[in-house]
Amino acid sequence: MLRVLNKSIRANRCFHTGSIVMGKKVAVVLSGCGVYDGTEVHEASACLVHLSRAGAEVKMFAPDIEQMHSINHISGEVMEGGRNVLVESARIGRGKVEPLTLLNEPDYDALVIPGGFGAAKNLSSWAVDNVDCDVNNEVEKTIKDFHSNRKPIGLTCIAPVLAAKCLPGVEVTLGRAEGDDWPYGGTVGAVQQCGAVHVEKDVTECHVDTNMRVVTTPAYMCNTSVHRVFDGIGVMVDKLLKLC
Repeated sequence: MLRVLNKSIRANRCFHTGSIVMGKKVAVVLSGCGVYDGTEVHEASACLVHLSRAGAEVKMFAPDIEQMHSINHISGEVMEGGRNVLVESARIGRGKVEPLTLLNEPDYDALVIPGGFGAAKNLSSWAVDNVDCDVNNEVEKTIKDFHSNRKPIGLTCIAPVLAAKCLPGVEVTLGRAEGDDWPYGGTVGAVQQCGAVHVEKDVTECHVDTNMRVVTTPAYMCNTSVHRVFDGIGVMVDKLLKLC
C-alpha cells in the first residue's frame, strides 16, 4: 500500500503550475510554510493561481537553511525542534521546490516573493533587527540580479522590506493607514529609514515603481478578508507580467 501511495505522490507532482503552462517564466521564492514562521499560504496560493491563469511558467525556490524557529500556529508559541526552509516550502510547492542556489536569473523574466513572517525571519533578520537587519545572501543576490537586468520583482505583505534593504530608494506599499485595520503600520517608518519611499494603497491595489520595476501589494499587512488579498495579488501579478 505504501509503495502505491508513494508512486501516486510522485505522479501527481507533475500537475503543479510550472510544469504545464507556457509563457513568461517566473521564479517564485518561498520562505517556509505557515504565516508565523514561513510563507503565508494564502498569499503563495494566490500568486500561483494568478500566474497560472496568466499563462506563466513558474518554478519555485527556497533557501536550504534552518528556520529561525518553528511556531505552533494554534497557540503562537515557539515549538522545540528545528525545521528546514526548503523542506517546509516543498509543502506549498507539492514537492517541486529547488534550492535557491540553483536559481539562474537569465532563465527567468520576473521574480515573485510572497509574504509571511518567513520573509522577515528566514529570508532576512527583519523580525529581530528591523532596519539593521541582514538579508540572506542568496536572497539579496537574487533580488539584485533581477534588478540589475531590469526584470520586474513582485512582493506581497511584509516581503517589500527585502526590497527596501536591497534597493535603496525603491517605492513600495505596505497598505493604507486605517486604524485597527492596519496593525503593522509601524513598519512604514522602518522601511523609510532604509531609504525606501512608501506609497499608501488599499489591499485590492498594488503600487508599481516604474523606475525600479518593483510591484508590491499589501495582502495580509491589512486585517482583511482572504478574497480581497487574492484580488490584490491578482492586480500585482497582472502589472508584474506587463513589465516583462
